[in-house]
Amino acid sequence: MEHVQLGRGDTDFIRAVETESGQKVSRCYQCGNCTAGCPMSFTYDFTVSRIMRLIQLGQKNTVLSSKAVWMCASCESCSTRCPNHIEVARILDVCRHMSRRAGFGGARNVRLFADAFLQSVRWHGQSHELGLMAVYKLLSMRLFDDLTLAPDMLLKNKLPFKPHRIKGRDEVAGIFRRYAQGRGLHGGGKK
Repeated sequence: MEHVQLGRGDTDFIRAVETESGQKVSRCYQCGNCTAGCPMSFTYDFTVSRIMRLIQLGQKNTVLSSKAVWMCASCESCSTRCPNHIEVARILDVCRHMSRRAGFGGARNVRLFADAFLQSVRWHGQSHELGLMAVYKLLSMRLFDDLTLAPDMLLKNKLPFKPHRIKGRDEVAGIFRRYAQGRGLHGGGKK
């Protein structure tokens, strides 16, 4: 575990988290309700309350490189349980975006999976599991992880070879297009 230097907090980071989330992190008094209600905390390197404390201390690199911001399921249990009505899930979401923008690599495979999922939705209008896993395996180079699960999943028709055609596929493509135009990104068109 990394040692936290209390005298070297990044106040710009604290302000940025508060501005982007619209939340006041100093209102957290470490009651632990967020951590107690979090169904994903078993996957975290830092509990939710510890992430909140690290943000209060301005520990930008520790927070943005943490596994916790990427493993959060955004279920909002933490926000619901907060006695000070802090939208903790929103803060974690902001930290996830900041981590991605800053290029932190600690959660590389989670980011790659999220990218593969969005690409699958962009192409098909919904997730196509077999295609999603193929793209993820290629991006992550984890080609043989979980390979023994594939036969059972195929037998149970959990990995259909062809994606299902859905109504509204063009509308979903339009969402990606508008997002790309709004962000000045390229490649936002239909596939």
